[in-house]
Amino acid sequence: MSGASPVTLAAVIGAHGVTGEVRLKLFGEGVASLKRFRAFNNSSLTVEKLKDDGKGGAIARFAEVKDRTAAEALRGTALTVPRALLPALGAGEYYHADLIGLPVVSTEGEDLGACIAVENFGAGDVLEVRRPTGKTFMVPMNAAAVPEWSAEKIVITAAYATD
Repeated sequence: MSGASPVTLAAVIGAHGVTGEVRLKLFGEGVASLKRFRAFNNSSLTVEKLKDDGKGGAIARFAEVKDRTAAEALRGTALTVPRALLPALGAGEYYHADLIGLPVVSTEGEDLGACIAVENFGAGDVLEVRRPTGKTFMVPMNAAAVPEWSAEKIVITAAYATD
């Protein structure tokens, strides 16, 4: 995992109130995973206050955002940190950002395409794979469907590689 690409932890989805606070959609493990960072986007946004919104998101105040107009202007902004600042992973763990873009092959060696997204609809992570033909398919990120992955590729059990 190169560490060169920034990793998106949240996105601004709108203003909150009139004093410059913003509402955040979180992509990590809740607001606690965001609290370990004080600066985002190459230190262009500095956190002054961060709290759970009670609905799976968060409310943040950035030092650089002084009013509602400035907060609204941030709508759609991804909050990123350098990959190197993320905690080390244990065996069998991964960051979504590390899987996206990897080539995908079957256990029989067939080129299946590339991982274009990692989703979670409530029952665990699901990889979305785009075939060279442009068609996509999804596969659960579990040991039966994905027996191995590395920084170079994702291997999918052939039986799961269906459209």
